[in-house]
Amino acid sequence: MTNTLTAPFTAGSAEAPTKRILVAVLGATGSVGQRFVQLLDRHPWFKLHEVVASERSAGKAYGEAADWRLDTLMPSDAAALAVKPLGVKLESRLIFSGLDSAVAGEAEDEYANRGSVVVSNSRNHRMDPDVPLLIPEINADHVGVIERQQKRRGGSGYIVTNPNCSVVGLAMAIAPIELLCGIEAIHVTTMQAISGAGYNGVASYAILDNVIPYIGGGEEGKIESEPLKILGRLENDQFIDAPFRISAQVNRVPTIDGHLMTISLALRERTALENVRRAIESFTGEPQRLRLPSAPRRPLHFVDGDDRPQPRLDRDRERGMSVSVGRLRPCPLLDLRMVALVHNTIRGAAGAAILNAELLQAKELL
Repeated sequence: MTNTLTAPFTAGSAEAPTKRILVAVLGATGSVGQRFVQLLDRHPWFKLHEVVASERSAGKAYGEAADWRLDTLMPSDAAALAVKPLGVKLESRLIFSGLDSAVAGEAEDEYANRGSVVVSNSRNHRMDPDVPLLIPEINADHVGVIERQQKRRGGSGYIVTNPNCSVVGLAMAIAPIELLCGIEAIHVTTMQAISGAGYNGVASYAILDNVIPYIGGGEEGKIESEPLKILGRLENDQFIDAPFRISAQVNRVPTIDGHLMTISLALRERTALENVRRAIESFTGEPQRLRLPSAPRRPLHFVDGDDRPQPRLDRDRERGMSVSVGRLRPCPLLDLRMVALVHNTIRGAAGAAILNAELLQAKELL
């Protein structure tokens, strides 16, 4: 298993830009924004050029404004950048958004309407009818709707989103099964790490020695709706949802990083467990074909063992960019059941957005 932060980027076979592309991060002082800053350090294609945050941080050096909470040192180049206020004109055309949903919708629209490419982790535009909700291993072809969005905006700007942090793990885990034999229905229960709520999101006295069976912000609704768009198809510039149904229950648990989920599936066609495991282990997509810098060699890892995957042992696999699957077995109510794990702030958030931007560059959409 590779270390999340010290493993090198993949060499890549997609045509790299002649010089590193200047990028900005919105919401740079927040938990997702900090992860963007960390993952962009020494990125071979992108160079962090601007950091944007609230008015109270504007004008300060990023090193002073950000209450850095990650387990590596703040990159020195980022620390020296002056924080800009939200809404200011930016020099970077490519913008990563880690904004809170309370402000993300309007701000992202404004930048896209100015001609920027906004790659967003926020929920506001995920279900818009002309905004791709991307997991490049599954639905890279959904970038085909971007031209329609540009026409609506009357310029070259657009928004691309990545899914909810749990949805990334769920959608990737079920994608090869949907391709193999089709899915009729899914029941999923999530055990979500506290980092998903941000540093101040869950009071320590509430979460220690406890599990909270509720997460606000429409969390269950996102898990029940977003995979249908991701695993659906793009037809005549229209998204057609996948035909299966999802029932989700969510819980906040006292782990720091890593969303674990138990999944039961009803299949459209029965198949042997060996075939399902083989489909999971052999699953790849456009990021692997193009050898994008942030792409894991294997997007899905099947982990043997009755007690795996586990957040502490498996979340950092392939720099946190792969999803771990285990405990595949028959289900007495549906057809089969399994466990999946995703690193929620890397593959489920900032890392997913960076991989999306790499796909856009490889497809000559930047």
